[in-house]
Amino acid sequence: MGKIKKALITGITGQDGSYLAEFLLEKKYKVYGFVRRVALEDETHRLWRIRHIKNKLHLDSASLESYASIVKIIQKIKPDEIYHLAAQSYVSYSFEDEFSTLNTNINGTHYILSAIKEFSPKTKFYFAASSEMFGKVRKTPQNELTPFYPRSSYGISKVAGFELTRNYREAYNIFACSGILFNHESPRRGFEFVTRKISFAVAKIKLGIQKNLYLGNINSKRDWGHAKDYVKAMWLMLQRKVPCDYVIGTGKTYSVKEFIKIAFDHVGLKYNNYIKIDKKLFRPAEVDLLKADYTKAKKELKWKPEIPFKKLVIDMVDSDIKFINDNYRNE
Repeated sequence: MGKIKKALITGITGQDGSYLAEFLLEKKYKVYGFVRRVALEDETHRLWRIRHIKNKLHLDSASLESYASIVKIIQKIKPDEIYHLAAQSYVSYSFEDEFSTLNTNINGTHYILSAIKEFSPKTKFYFAASSEMFGKVRKTPQNELTPFYPRSSYGISKVAGFELTRNYREAYNIFACSGILFNHESPRRGFEFVTRKISFAVAKIKLGIQKNLYLGNINSKRDWGHAKDYVKAMWLMLQRKVPCDYVIGTGKTYSVKEFIKIAFDHVGLKYNNYIKIDKKLFRPAEVDLLKADYTKAKKELKWKPEIPFKKLVIDMVDSDIKFINDNYRNE
């Protein structure tokens, strides 16, 4: 039997981190995660996505704002792979608090890369980049050569992380790569994201708990996939002999309105009766059309998305109906 691989996931309590942890456990990895101390003190609210696998994980408290705590963990574990998924990732919030978004996202990435270089140079590093880096798109669809034009401090912080990753790869010969992931959702999406806001509201409206759903720009289009598919792509990138950056998406776009329609149709309701447009919910600078050209990933990683858009939406609505019935109806 070969050596058991060790993986460290930052952001293990998030949507992507929880699916990646499950995936790596299935691959017989020893899975480590670092979480904020407050998460360990409030498991019900902060560790809900990994509750079912928590006893198989090795969790340590650390902060992306503390270089010393990152060094301590990397020195202790000497992981084969690090998946850096932790970030302030909610774009609308990044307009409200630019300082902490830039500080956490850029410094956190820099600290991990520096710790790898100094204390664990054989560790392979994955950086979660984002299609938000393309922002005001220069061409459609977007691939690995499309210029960046970020439209939020979140997008700017991801461009900085991407460049840091590339710089450490080229200057210090570290196996470091970025996955430029387009929007990916799931029943584990945070409630602040528009897709989860919609699926949760549709469930509540269907169950008679809520009357209307207030939204901003419902005409903006996104390339939406399922997080479960995307974590496999992350892993595939670190199994390559040579580190490389990849665009990961579906190559298909749908508007927020189409997401809404599928969700309401699924529960037998007409969406026009419940949607209210609130101008306050429009972003200061909107990203118009993001669409992935994932040809390189398809060719080199043999990766392609498996779960169709309609199934993703229906899964989210069904999961929220179950969530509400389990948590609200039994009180």
